[in-house]
Amino acid sequence: MSETAKQTLRERLEAEADADIDPVVTPDVGIVMGSSSDLPVMRAAHRALEEVGFFEQSTIDDPPAEDRHTYETFIISAHRTPELMMTYGKTAARRGLSLIIAGAGGKSADLPTMLASVAFPLPVIGVPVDEAAVQSVIGNPTGAPIVAVDAGKAYNAGLAAAQIIGGADPEIHQRLSEFHAAQAATVAAESMQLHEEGVDLSEP
Repeated sequence: MSETAKQTLRERLEAEADADIDPVVTPDVGIVMGSSSDLPVMRAAHRALEEVGFFEQSTIDDPPAEDRHTYETFIISAHRTPELMMTYGKTAARRGLSLIIAGAGGKSADLPTMLASVAFPLPVIGVPVDEAAVQSVIGNPTGAPIVAVDAGKAYNAGLAAAQIIGGADPEIHQRLSEFHAAQAATVAAESMQLHEEGVDLSEP
């Protein structure tokens, strides 16, 4: 990311924070990652949110017409773009976000923990995109909490974000209940089919 691009994005975030925009038309969840190489893992967070009724929102000027539950996505590196990370974290609440999902990989996966400190008291759900990142993501000291999922479990991060929002939003709460019931029904159906048909011992 060029210096011009970084400065432009920082100015955009600060302008949105200063505009005092109605949170109804701003994203509820921020999904950020340290590198584009994290996207294959982080897409699962997007899928989880969309399965319970969220939509991606790329601009506050054009929110989804039919549903106000939305998320945004950015690539922000704690090491390569530290000023941008600070701006994102410090403006998150004033821009209308309810929480942040942050993913990073490798032994220096500092984006989730740094954002948890900068954006506090906004909740941050950390996603270690690989096993090497687990200790870094869960390593915040007492007083600077972070919620974290296991390595690669971005889907669970998306569901956890919806659960947090659903605690104060009956519509999202209902969608999560329906999602959970559908999962249970699928398992029950598979169980009955296996019981009735038996196990095929010819398969590996």
